[in-house]
Amino acid sequence: MFGYRVPAPDEAMLISGGNRGNTDAPFRVVTGHGAFIMPFFRKVRFLTLSMAEAEVTEICVTKQAIALNVRAVIAFKVGNDEVSIVNAGQRFLSDQDQMAVLTGRIFAGHLRSIVGSMTVEEIVTERQKLATEVLDGSKVEMAKIGLTVDSLQIQSIDDMKLGYIAAMAAPHNAAIQRDAQIAQARADQAAAEAGQQSQRTQAEYARQTSIVQAQYKAEVDKAQAVAAQSGPLAQATAQREVINARTELAQREAELRQQQLVAEVVKPANAEAERIRILAQADAEKMRIQAEAAASNNRVALDRMLIDQLPQIVREAAVGLQGANINILNGADGLGEIAAGLVGQGLSILESVKKGLSGSTPAAPSTPGTEVAKAE
Repeated sequence: MFGYRVPAPDEAMLISGGNRGNTDAPFRVVTGHGAFIMPFFRKVRFLTLSMAEAEVTEICVTKQAIALNVRAVIAFKVGNDEVSIVNAGQRFLSDQDQMAVLTGRIFAGHLRSIVGSMTVEEIVTERQKLATEVLDGSKVEMAKIGLTVDSLQIQSIDDMKLGYIAAMAAPHNAAIQRDAQIAQARADQAAAEAGQQSQRTQAEYARQTSIVQAQYKAEVDKAQAVAAQSGPLAQATAQREVINARTELAQREAELRQQQLVAEVVKPANAEAERIRILAQADAEKMRIQAEAAASNNRVALDRMLIDQLPQIVREAAVGLQGANINILNGADGLGEIAAGLVGQGLSILESVKKGLSGSTPAAPSTPGTEVAKAE
């Protein structure tokens, strides 16, 4: 926008002209934002707020009147507050490079002053103390011109080939060299002892190794000799063990075969014989029962047949008596007795036949009181 100005992040915008209020500053300070500038009525200038560096190389005389060439580097900038910006703007706005020159001169003076109050030994060994005292001495003066110091580094201290610093360092160097030599000697001694110990260790190792190897060789030779001597015996023992194992195997196989034969032949044969015996007994018992039944049936049938033939026998006997001359003594009673005798004879014949079938021949019973006359 026309007339609107904005400073950079590391700049301060200084606006002069117009009403500045109650401030005594010859210009208005603007940082971090923009402002509208009326043309022809306001004038704008910019002051850098970035870091700057100043180098100081100064010949300083110490408390011992020994001249030292001291080189230092100062890092500084314009303060961020409005007072510091106003002070720096009034002094360096037209030529901002003069800030480094003026800063160097200020620190050179303070450096000479501080070095003059110290010895060479203090300056060499306590550089941070020197830098701190120089900063403290220049702080107020730097604030008046609107500058702040961020750091001060003592780069080098040189006695300009006088040899004081070298002489001062000589005892320390000698001590360091002596300590270094002693340390080197100790290190060499330790290395030599270590080497000797290593040689002794190697020798002991070689000796132990040779002993172990000799023992091992002796054990191997002994084992080989024992093996050579016990070879035939071991072979015979092995063969005997093989024969025993085979014999035991054959015995177990025979036992197993016997068990198989018993299971496959003997037991089935015994079972079959027992079955046949039982069947034979059953058949014999059956035949006995059948024979008894048949005999019983035959006797019953024979008895029945004889009984059935008895009338025929009596009839035939009567027929035989028809032509016989029989004297009947007692009349009708005598005739009855003859008939009864014929019947009795038939019964006797029947009983004789039955006994004959049974294996015995009984005598024929006589009929008491009856007399049969023989035929003439």
